[in-house]
Amino acid sequence: MNVRQLMSEDVTTIDFGMTCHDAVERMMQRRVRHLAVVDKRGGLCGVVTDRDLRHYLFDPKVLKQVGTVSVEALLKGIPVAHVMSTPAITIEADEPLESATRLMLERKIGSVPVLDQGRLVGILTETDVLRHVVGEDACCTDVETIVVSYP
Repeated sequence: MNVRQLMSEDVTTIDFGMTCHDAVERMMQRRVRHLAVVDKRGGLCGVVTDRDLRHYLFDPKVLKQVGTVSVEALLKGIPVAHVMSTPAITIEADEPLESATRLMLERKIGSVPVLDQGRLVGILTETDVLRHVVGEDACCTDVETIVVSYP
């Protein structure tokens, strides 16, 4: 199985110049934890995650401001470009799924943008992989039940 077969084609993106507050709102609207950060041409610049945003807020310099400045104001005052992971760790769509999962484990990332000849075509998340694994196990369990119950 290759990455293209399992990836989500509906990639939630955010423009390079938008704020961290915009990122939080988009994540909540779309119920995702990873946003591909794109330039005006749609080219991939990086990835911003809920973890990146938490790390920003818990940075001692920023955390010291909480209470005197609202979290909303702090998030509105910083572009996603300042907190995103760059360069983005990516994988080609036709790579084996095993290569993608190994990359995610080694780099300790929950998602990987998927490219096809340099163009963003999808995203593979740990949830996509888990759904695939659970789906296979559920199928095997059903077959085992049938074979054992009706020899």
